[in-house]
Amino acid sequence: MTARRTVEDPLSPGTPAPAAPARVGYAALLRTPGAWTFLAPAFAARLPYAMLSLGIVLLVLDTHGSYGTAGAVAAVSAVAQAVIGPQTGRLADRYGQAAVLLPSVAVHALSVGALIALALGHAPAWALFAAAAPAGASVPQIGAMVRARWVARLSDSPATLNTAFAFESVTDEFTFVVGPVLATAIATTVTPSAALIAEAALTVAGGLAFAAQRGTAPARHPRTADGRGPSALSSPGVRLLAASFLGVGSVFGAMQVSVTAFAESVGRGGANGTVYGIFAGGSMLAGVLYGLVAWRRPARQRMLGCYALLVLGCSTLWAMPNLTALAVAGLFCGLAIAPTLITGYTLVETLVADGAKTEAFTWLTGAIGLGLAAGSTVAGLLIDAGGPSTGFLVPVVGAGLGLIALVALRGLLVAPAKAVGGEPQSAVTTVFEPAAAGSAGTRELVGAGRA
Repeated sequence: MTARRTVEDPLSPGTPAPAAPARVGYAALLRTPGAWTFLAPAFAARLPYAMLSLGIVLLVLDTHGSYGTAGAVAAVSAVAQAVIGPQTGRLADRYGQAAVLLPSVAVHALSVGALIALALGHAPAWALFAAAAPAGASVPQIGAMVRARWVARLSDSPATLNTAFAFESVTDEFTFVVGPVLATAIATTVTPSAALIAEAALTVAGGLAFAAQRGTAPARHPRTADGRGPSALSSPGVRLLAASFLGVGSVFGAMQVSVTAFAESVGRGGANGTVYGIFAGGSMLAGVLYGLVAWRRPARQRMLGCYALLVLGCSTLWAMPNLTALAVAGLFCGLAIAPTLITGYTLVETLVADGAKTEAFTWLTGAIGLGLAAGSTVAGLLIDAGGPSTGFLVPVVGAGLGLIALVALRGLLVAPAKAVGGEPQSAVTTVFEPAAAGSAGTRELVGAGRA
């Protein structure tokens, strides 16, 4: 017996909406065969991602006594990570994840060790920059690699894959809550250098354990006979999503600096962690719930809606009169973060060929990092010039520019049609498939039509 499902071009008005896909819970996701073999080591390996920048700041501040120098060294590391990360993602697609992880963790450990030695030896700033750059560039792109493994295992179940991306975004948020706390605790109870030692140790141990799980790794996609391979940036949609994720990153960076400055200005500096935690907690909560919904609307429409809500949430931050009001506004702003990230990762997976998915994920992650660095820098300058509330203008402007780009160029987010028997698929496709209890639901197939 067969069941009929209709997959429509979301740009064609008047066509009947497809049936909602079945819900897929997190328990069902985590029962995916082999999932825990890579999820457990991946968590250990990605936790240092959120420890490195703060660890650098704490160490350099302790040894050189300058916030400016500490921030500059951390910024060099972050920029190197954002720029080089996509290149390591491309290499992972081509040669396999293990082939990239093994040298990456080795270079990272050596670079962090050199940075610690130079800082303790009171080396000049240029020497610290020279060590921080490879330390950031060699950070393993574990988050992108985990998403690529989910794609390899769940490509025939879009509803489950959406839940997997939600799970990964919540995990990212959790690591960025736990990582800085762990780095601070080690730095204050032991020594600042111990925080970076722990970061490097976790990177090596987690990275090697993750690399050892070769059975769940996606297939390699070597170069073709003409010496070329698929490239994520060849897709205009990927470039658009990366640009929009710069705006998301600016929200993170500006919030970190502006919340701290606002709390200090009202004499409650110790409360900044609570306020930012509420912001991050709102994002985690929204991510969990978002992954449980059986969405009818296509991902492109959800992306525009989520991003618009993000801009709306950011638009009130600058006008908050006290910390309590700021915490509430931050909560509503955070509620739009994870859904935006989840939908972006869902979209980018449809826009590139199989041999470029890890690279595509790392471009989005790198864009967040660059946006974070730019957002924190601009917010700091505005705060120095006009007071703590002016720093909250950066999130609304950064996210607003991202939304304008998405709306104006939304046609680029349509997945390319795949050839069937030498002919492209039509915009509306009727698919007959076996009916099965617990089906993962309707897969979104989008034709070549553009807005």
